[in-house]
Amino acid sequence: MADTKFKPVEEQLAYLKKGAAEIIPEPELKAKIEKSLSTGKPLRVYLGVDPTAPDIHLGHTVVLRKLKHFQDLGHTAIFLIGDFSAMIGDPTGQSETRPPLTRDQVDTNAKTYLAQVFKLLDPQKTEVRYNSEWLDKLSSYDIVRLCGHYSLARMLEREDFRSRLKNSQPISVHELLYPLLTAVDAVQLKSDVELGATEQKFNILVHRDIQREYGLSGEVALTMPILVGLDGQRKMSKSLGNYIGITEPPDEIFGKIMSIPDELMWTYYDLVTDRTSDEIAALKKEVDSGAAHPMDAKIRLAHEVVKSLKGSLSAELAKSNFQRVFRDRQAPGEMKEIVFRRTADSAHAQIYLDGAIVNQIVTGSTKWSQVLYYIDQIESVSQAERLIKQGGLEINSQTVKDPTVKFDVTKAASYEVRIGKKKFLRIIVE
Repeated sequence: MADTKFKPVEEQLAYLKKGAAEIIPEPELKAKIEKSLSTGKPLRVYLGVDPTAPDIHLGHTVVLRKLKHFQDLGHTAIFLIGDFSAMIGDPTGQSETRPPLTRDQVDTNAKTYLAQVFKLLDPQKTEVRYNSEWLDKLSSYDIVRLCGHYSLARMLEREDFRSRLKNSQPISVHELLYPLLTAVDAVQLKSDVELGATEQKFNILVHRDIQREYGLSGEVALTMPILVGLDGQRKMSKSLGNYIGITEPPDEIFGKIMSIPDELMWTYYDLVTDRTSDEIAALKKEVDSGAAHPMDAKIRLAHEVVKSLKGSLSAELAKSNFQRVFRDRQAPGEMKEIVFRRTADSAHAQIYLDGAIVNQIVTGSTKWSQVLYYIDQIESVSQAERLIKQGGLEINSQTVKDPTVKFDVTKAASYEVRIGKKKFLRIIVE
């Protein structure tokens, strides 16, 4: 008898296919779900991540959220930290051999991963593993035997390697070993499904083949697309500056999502929310027909993303702050504070930024344009002056257009300052 804790096969498939780039092979995934339903045994689904950097951005959560979807459906979610494989270095997408990380670097990065991952996954229901558990124990004989299960010709079909050979660029032997050694992960975990970004397709298919060589049925590969960044053109990347860090404050995450092009929000709904395809299609139909405004749909998107990462209260506050600032043009409820502490003669003040002293003494003859530069809110005094002339500075809700206006440090005061459209802060003279 089927276990009633699992949803019907077609309903599971529809939810798991949402946003997916490829499922290889899809009929096999359906068969595995059918078997799971009939036996009451959950599928073993894993995502392997090499901790090559300490922080995760929203693009990294695309495949992580798909692991959550399997978990939501009652299957076993395995989050594998590639602490051993990170020291080898994944050649995927690399145009040249990159230096492997040290154990200290890997350990430092791995420490921050789980706290971030558990913003999405249920820690009580997630199986966390480290591939050093088995890869550290492989003997020379084990490695040679493993290599005997895969041909060099097939390995060199990989696009990265083929391109480097064509351009006479070196390929280190340890890079050839990477997909074979990480295939041992799939063997040891006895996984039914492995998840990864589209660029990991080659590795996952090697894992599937090696599983079969070791007497297992062979996992299904499910790949997810790369998330486009805030610019609406290139993949989300810290180096390109078009990313949303999941450890950023809720207001920052909310505001960044609101800045994406309207058409891109449907991809975001697909890849970084838990809404079903039918729900997304219905919302898009509302927007296309004029029944709902694109701004309202994007606010819902931003709210859902912040809620999934920071909780309901943070999402509500971020939404409220956004509406205050952008719709009602009011200052947000909470603002960054910068303190100017007057010296004994009361004619000068020392700046304190985030509790640290800024090496700049301000006098009563200092212009606001200089103050904005001193407190690191604008790149130059001339840029600040241009902004002021254009009406981009408000002090206590009054627009200031005179770039020669002075900042008064001779008496205690508090100023609510808006710089441009988005930046609010409170300046206190004490």
